[in-house]
Amino acid sequence: MAIRATPTVRRRRLGSELKTLRVAAGLNRDQAAEHIGVAPSTITKIESGQSAAKVGDVSLLLDLYGVTDEQRREVLLTLTREGRQRGWWQSHKKAVRPWFETFVGLESAARELRLYDSELVPGLLQTVAYYRANIGTAPVAFSEEAIEQKVAFRLARQERLNDPANELRLWSIINEACLRRMVGGPETMEPQLRHLVEASQRPNITLQVLPFSAGSHPAMDGSFVIMEFPECPDVVYLESQADARYLEEIDVVERYNVVFNHLRAKALDPDKSRKALVEAAENL
Repeated sequence: MAIRATPTVRRRRLGSELKTLRVAAGLNRDQAAEHIGVAPSTITKIESGQSAAKVGDVSLLLDLYGVTDEQRREVLLTLTREGRQRGWWQSHKKAVRPWFETFVGLESAARELRLYDSELVPGLLQTVAYYRANIGTAPVAFSEEAIEQKVAFRLARQERLNDPANELRLWSIINEACLRRMVGGPETMEPQLRHLVEASQRPNITLQVLPFSAGSHPAMDGSFVIMEFPECPDVVYLESQADARYLEEIDVVERYNVVFNHLRAKALDPDKSRKALVEAAENL
C-alpha cells in the first residue's frame, strides 16, 4: 500500500493555499465569509482543513483573491474535489471518534511517523489482546459489538505498516514503563513484547526503549507523534482524554524534532532495545 494523499491532506493543503492567497490580497476572514455568504468560522475551518470546501465557494474565493491563472485555479479546484472524497476510515465510522478522523487521515498519508510513548505501546504496534485489555479499562464500558468495530479499525490502521511493499517508516521510542506496566496480565504482555521484538526487525521500523536509568528527559510531559509528509509540512499530534491538538508552526514542529533527537540519544540503541524487550518477556 503506497503513500496516498488522503482527503484530509488535500483539505489541509487547500486551506493553507487559500489562507496565503487571502492574506496576500489584504483581506480578513470576515470579508471572505461575506463574499461567499457563510459565517467567518466556516472560513476558519476551511483554512485549517477541518471542513471540506465546496467547489463553488472556492471558485468565488479565487475570484475575490484575484487568481486569474487558469492552471493555478484548476489545481486548487482539483484539491477541493479530492478533499470532498471519502477516506477509507469512513467505513469504520462507528469506531472512530470525530476528533480522531483528522489524525487517521494524516497518518494514512504520512511518509514517516516519529513517536514517543510514555505509558502504552503505540497503537500501530499493539496486539489485539493488548488493545482489548486496554480498552477494557475505559471509564465507559463498550459493548462487544463496539469493541469488535474498534479492533477491526485498529487492524485496518496497522495494515499499511505491515505491508512489506509500503513506503511508511516508523521510528518509535517507548518508555520502559510500556514494558513494565502489566496490561492484561502476563498472558497478554508476553506475546505483546514478543511482537515488538519481531516488529523491530523489519526494515521500515526502528524501535528504541528509553530506560528508567536514563533519568529525566525533555518529554516528561507526555507522548507525541511527529508526522512527515511527501508534499506538505510536518505536523505534531498531541492527544488528551477528550480531544487532540495539531501543531504545524515551523518553530514548534522543529522544537519537537529536537526533543525527539534528544530522546533518541538517551534511549537504548535498537539492538540493546531488542534485548531489553526479550528480557522483559522472559522475566514475566
